[in-house]
Amino acid sequence: MIKSKIQALFNSEQYHGWGKQQKYFEGWYYKVVNKNEDRAFAFIPGIAMDEQGQQQAFIQILNGKKLSAEYIKFDAKDFVPTPGRFEVKIGNSKFTKEKIEFDHSMIKGVLNFKNQIPWPSSWYSPGIMGPFSFVPFMECYHGILSMDHTIEGELIIGKETIDFTGGRGYMEKDWGHSFPSGYIWMQTNHFSQPGFSIKASVAKIPWMGSSFIGFISGVWLQDRLVQFTTYNLTKIRKSYVDNAKVEIVLENGKHLLEIIANRNDATELAAPIAGFMDGRISESMTAEVEVRLFDKKNKKVLFQDRGRNAGLEVAGKVEEILV
Repeated sequence: MIKSKIQALFNSEQYHGWGKQQKYFEGWYYKVVNKNEDRAFAFIPGIAMDEQGQQQAFIQILNGKKLSAEYIKFDAKDFVPTPGRFEVKIGNSKFTKEKIEFDHSMIKGVLNFKNQIPWPSSWYSPGIMGPFSFVPFMECYHGILSMDHTIEGELIIGKETIDFTGGRGYMEKDWGHSFPSGYIWMQTNHFSQPGFSIKASVAKIPWMGSSFIGFISGVWLQDRLVQFTTYNLTKIRKSYVDNAKVEIVLENGKHLLEIIANRNDATELAAPIAGFMDGRISESMTAEVEVRLFDKKNKKVLFQDRGRNAGLEVAGKVEEILV
């Protein structure tokens, strides 16, 4: 068990909950959009444990275009993680970094993921959490499995067969005991040209009796990742939310990132509170995101475009994270 915990620390995609019996959740987020961009889904398999030790496994299915969601509940014994690698079985379905295999009355089929773009990881900075990965009392931990990848395969969802071959996907995960009390999250890898992707989030982070506004963002520019994080000396210049839009401005020593997300209709999902999935958040998969990345030294715009099929969540007490 100790070996599995250490391996997971440096491989965020792996299961982190070894030995956990209460007040804990862990979930993986697979976003898939077909080639024609008329179908968009998020699949979220996971495990949840409340403060009394009651446990359940689940698979959430978010249909982004139809604005509907299904929460399929399983007995906790149906959740079977594999030590030393990312492979999780829930019932007859299996989830890995390379593929998902659904075998359930509501959804069947296989999707394979190719040409993945992981967030860089090192011994001193494991994944997108960086040195915060080593802090044992964080409310919520986060991992980016792939900023962008291609999809092969098809699924039967309900009575509809959907071919995802040639589509694009994104993968991340969360684990801990609760989502932040207020946060913004957005992601898209659908721009005017392929090979670009952005992920940005801002959240209230509890810290030793106090709190701070934390953020983890990155822009993938076909061959390199520009990072904006709390731990790489980035400053948050603006965090704004109203009913129509979200604005985030981040700046580090070399770059300035400006984001404007136009809010769209959203669908309610289950979210963790003290380990169990009793909370509710709303996610849109049809938002649009305007992105401008500026090179300060050369006074040059490195990237400017509008992203579509964007995932967008504005949740909780967002007034706590406005700047």
